[in-house]
Amino acid sequence: MTMTLSLNERTKIFDKVCRLVKAKHFNPGLNGVDWSELVHGRRSQILACASHEVFEKEVHKLVAELKTSHTGFRHAGMRNIPARHAVNATLQRVDVNGTERWMFQDVHQGGPAYTAGIRPGDLLLECGGGREIRPPNDLMFSIGESANLLIEKLHGGQQKVNVQLPVPKSQKHPVTAPLSVNTGRLSDEIGLLKVAMFPGVVGIDVAKEIDRGIAALDGCTRLIVDLRGNTGGGIGGLRLMSYLTPGKLEVGYSLTRKRRERGYRREDLTRFGRIPSSKATLLWLAARYAFVEKSILVVTEGLGERRFHGRVVLLVNEHTASAGEMVSAFAEENDLATIVGSKTPGRLLSGSAFKVGHGYILGLPVAGYLTWRGRMLENNGVVPRFCIELSRDALREGRDTQLETAVEVAKAL
Repeated sequence: MTMTLSLNERTKIFDKVCRLVKAKHFNPGLNGVDWSELVHGRRSQILACASHEVFEKEVHKLVAELKTSHTGFRHAGMRNIPARHAVNATLQRVDVNGTERWMFQDVHQGGPAYTAGIRPGDLLLECGGGREIRPPNDLMFSIGESANLLIEKLHGGQQKVNVQLPVPKSQKHPVTAPLSVNTGRLSDEIGLLKVAMFPGVVGIDVAKEIDRGIAALDGCTRLIVDLRGNTGGGIGGLRLMSYLTPGKLEVGYSLTRKRRERGYRREDLTRFGRIPSSKATLLWLAARYAFVEKSILVVTEGLGERRFHGRVVLLVNEHTASAGEMVSAFAEENDLATIVGSKTPGRLLSGSAFKVGHGYILGLPVAGYLTWRGRMLENNGVVPRFCIELSRDALREGRDTQLETAVEVAKAL
């Protein structure tokens, strides 16, 4: 991207960012941050950035000081998109002979990384023709382009791979969608349902995929739900939560800044308890919620008894975020599943994207989320009952230590 911003243009962009944070951010003091003080201390330095790349980087660093999810500043040219969104793969720090490297961890089927031949346990060595990448520097992509990576395969040997990055439908939410739902039978009794993400705001399509997945596992008396690497998405996670309990049960609620400041009773919030069966009902749904306050109480759908109820294991890790954490916390609080894996990151606020001029977009959280028991997951996350790390040595032996533990727990339920 070639661009030159004048001081006046940088000032207008920066001032709009500052106003939006004060007016829209769910809670600028959520983590003890004084936004006004931050702006005062960095304003001159940021406005002095003549390079648009440095300007973008410094404004992003400023809003990152809020320490909230869904918070960022970038150009709509869709550069600097993290791997979990761009190529549907997550990375884990590992020590290799005394040197820290990035290991590919969750590589979702149907995503660009998987299609390029990358698999869990492969090491990232270089990106873009000899540019070495090691922690803490992240692997970032430019959507719509291709990326040449040098990797070390799990079982030895280096390999060059070309990852093709499709252009997503939305520039505001540049996320590439992998195959959302996969199923398999680990035994006659144990079914495996893997959900990579919950695409779509309302989640009609992913809800149907979950329906088909549950139907394919008919007869299983135990269920393992693999949410590792699940980046979240829309309200489609409600269908998964509804399969964990027979009746209607309160899940939790979103809470806007305005509603929180004027006070509320959670029981009085607008209820959402059914994912539409077809897209033809979206107009009705939009009309119903168009003029109500956006603090919404989520309730399960009441899908009836399942043979696996009471014998469910959820697999999570440090990349299970957003709606994936909502599902995990709901299952934990209501004793509907045993959680296995590693602690989730605590990224569960409702975000929006705001245009601030010259192609720049500011991402901000505009609503919080609390479980029905009043627990805020942002910056806290969900701690598994059985904490198990993923081992590269075990992967080399063909073993997934987290899944192995989940199977043992499922057998004991």
